[in-house]
Amino acid sequence: MIPFSVLDLAPILQGGDAAAAFRNTLDLAQHAERWGYHRYWLAEHHNIPGIASAATSVVIGYVAAGTSTIRVGSGGIMLPNHAPLVIAEQFGTLESLYPGRIDLGLGRAPGGDQLTARALRRNLGSDGDSFPQDLAELRAYFHPAFDGQKLRAVPGAGLKIPIYLLGSSDFSAALAAELGLPFAFASHFAPDYVNIALSGYRKHFQPSSVLAKPHAMIGVNVIAADTDEQAARLFTSLQQQFLNLIRGHPGPLRPPVDRLDWTPNEQSHVNRMTHYSVVGSPETVKRQLGELIDDIRPDEIIATAQIFDHAARLRSFEILADVHRQMEV
Repeated sequence: MIPFSVLDLAPILQGGDAAAAFRNTLDLAQHAERWGYHRYWLAEHHNIPGIASAATSVVIGYVAAGTSTIRVGSGGIMLPNHAPLVIAEQFGTLESLYPGRIDLGLGRAPGGDQLTARALRRNLGSDGDSFPQDLAELRAYFHPAFDGQKLRAVPGAGLKIPIYLLGSSDFSAALAAELGLPFAFASHFAPDYVNIALSGYRKHFQPSSVLAKPHAMIGVNVIAADTDEQAARLFTSLQQQFLNLIRGHPGPLRPPVDRLDWTPNEQSHVNRMTHYSVVGSPETVKRQLGELIDDIRPDEIIATAQIFDHAARLRSFEILADVHRQMEV
């Protein structure tokens, strides 16, 4: 059976703060490790009141320090926001502290709006169009240093840190195929091009020194509970988050509600964005996941769950781990 992993957006809850979000993140990571999840990724977002993981490499270090075996990494670092040398040094530091456990997932989006992107990038002159060049520079910093090399990542040079390309279109899929790198599609919020992107990735994949055959991950919202009704209610927190984003009023993750107040157009938009969501009881989750896997044929699923109540969030990932074990038999 394909591996299951966790994507944590470190949600800030309505009435809570970033400190509580980080405590919940570490607690979930420790449970995920015990439940057998393969990796635990955190995402870079900026100027979004409901997401705490803006300083992604710092949070990765916090999670890695509090766990012992699970892989920890970025899903992802938005490379145009940073000088490649800085990322090489940050992840070289993480790999030196937690050897053999660090992943570097990279995206080319800003991770926020254009005003935020300008504030982050200042005069770097880097944007999504320069992503292939930035990626090549970053990868070069991880090569073994040679005598006389004037610029090197310390730490970083000579370290074997797995690099994954992330995307919500076919651009990064094509680049990952060309370079022989693993690819993760953000189908948990941008489902429209998943089949096109993965088909192209698999068709044009070139084996490399780091990967012999394609490895395609997909993001899936998984909201599991003991009954379908309980799961559907928990799901309304994520639906509200997308609804508020559409309305231009992003904010902390809200508690679930019995009824959503939205227009038909808003409902259609939210339903489209959350198309790849598995919501229900253990039996329903198992059935829906089986159908999704048969349809897309991913090599790995990375599940995310924007659930307001932390205990319910833990329970959702526990159910998913149980379902995964059942599917392996």
